[in-house]
Amino acid sequence: MHDRAVRRRRAVLVVLVAASLILLTAYFGESSDGRLHSVQRGAMSTLAPIQEGASRALKPFRDLFGWFGDTLHAKGQRDAYRKQMDAYRDQLAAAQQQLSDARQQAGLKEQDTTGGMGEYGPVDARVYVHSPSSWYQRVTVNKGSNDGVKRGDPVINAAGLVGRVDAVTGGEAVVTLITDKDFAAAGITSETREPGSVTPALGNAGDLIFDLVDDVSKVRTGDLIVTAGTTEARLVSPFPPAIPIGTVKKIDTGEGELDRRIHITPAADVRRLDLVQVLTKPHANLQAAVR
Repeated sequence: MHDRAVRRRRAVLVVLVAASLILLTAYFGESSDGRLHSVQRGAMSTLAPIQEGASRALKPFRDLFGWFGDTLHAKGQRDAYRKQMDAYRDQLAAAQQQLSDARQQAGLKEQDTTGGMGEYGPVDARVYVHSPSSWYQRVTVNKGSNDGVKRGDPVINAAGLVGRVDAVTGGEAVVTLITDKDFAAAGITSETREPGSVTPALGNAGDLIFDLVDDVSKVRTGDLIVTAGTTEARLVSPFPPAIPIGTVKKIDTGEGELDRRIHITPAADVRRLDLVQVLTKPHANLQAAVR
């Protein structure tokens, strides 16, 4: 029974193939006005409206599927572009940080060449905690006693004096900034060598006062004030000499010479501290002077 059905299907297939060959031979053998051509044109004329109607009916569905495809493709491209943009942004941020570090380190190396720096062992550190105060009167750096940092060590950056170490643990140190109310340092004008004391201006955050100056007439607006360093063996300064503290911004005049008030703009922008240097390990002869 099964073999009979298979033979029947094969016979039908042979007949259809033979008929197709006969029709194709006849179609290509007759002229364009022949019967088969006429039948073809009639069938096409009959089916064309149906085909057009079906095409119109299916167009919204084709457009919808096309919209979905385009949307998914666009979302894929958007996500890829976002990832690429994030990668470029990270690379740019890293490059900018490296450039900033290089500039700051170059400035620190220049500071290390000043006269009194040979007696110190500088330790590079990075500020990672700022005081909640708007003027950041204290900061925390990522180096501590494990790196040789001690309480009282001077701290500088590429611009000048930043402050001094006030508290130390094994891996970090708290730095009191030059704008803190408890900070003071001996200063001197870089040209006329007029000594004085540098302290923060109370009630005016970020402003320093150059006080206790013997001859105020020798101080001018724009003068650079630097650390005085140790001038006497019995009065050892914790700060090496010639570190920039700030520039004279203005001089308030009073009734007499003693009433004059000298205002200094800090050389270091303590609001934007990043890389700093802790000056540690004073030379043996300096330690002997302290004793």
